[in-house]
Amino acid sequence: MTSAWDFTATTIDGTEQQLADYRGKVALVVNTASQCGFTPQYGPLQELYERYADRGFVVLGFPCDQFGHQEPGTEDEIARFCESQFGVQFPMFAKIDVNGENAHPLFRWLKSERKGILGGAIKWNFTKFLVDRDGQVVKRYGSTTHPKDIAPDVEALLG
Repeated sequence: MTSAWDFTATTIDGTEQQLADYRGKVALVVNTASQCGFTPQYGPLQELYERYADRGFVVLGFPCDQFGHQEPGTEDEIARFCESQFGVQFPMFAKIDVNGENAHPLFRWLKSERKGILGGAIKWNFTKFLVDRDGQVVKRYGSTTHPKDIAPDVEALLG
């Protein structure tokens, strides 16, 4: 695979989604969790999405339960939580693994394109990958990077 847009993923409501549908957009791909110290980032992620959506920006949320069992819910529970607690309207996907032999192919590819502090592995929830309009990984951010601090990079890619 040569681009993020070459992959498919299951949406949180169970529909198979071609990521090629996002071709031409700038995307922030995030592994999320509902019971994490970083969970409040859902709010600023939604704000970032709202701020730039009309210019071709999207946040893609991928729940993951690999870190401290902080995403134990079903897809329905996750979707309800995200909407009721943070007003999340950006696309959310079914729960996946981001590390290990069962890691989703998208995340295997993202990690190979931008290694982090632990090499290829993702260290924790709310690791973020900024992808340009052509589906190329431009930057990787750790869990502690607040979404508002990513705004200048998003603006630069949106032009």
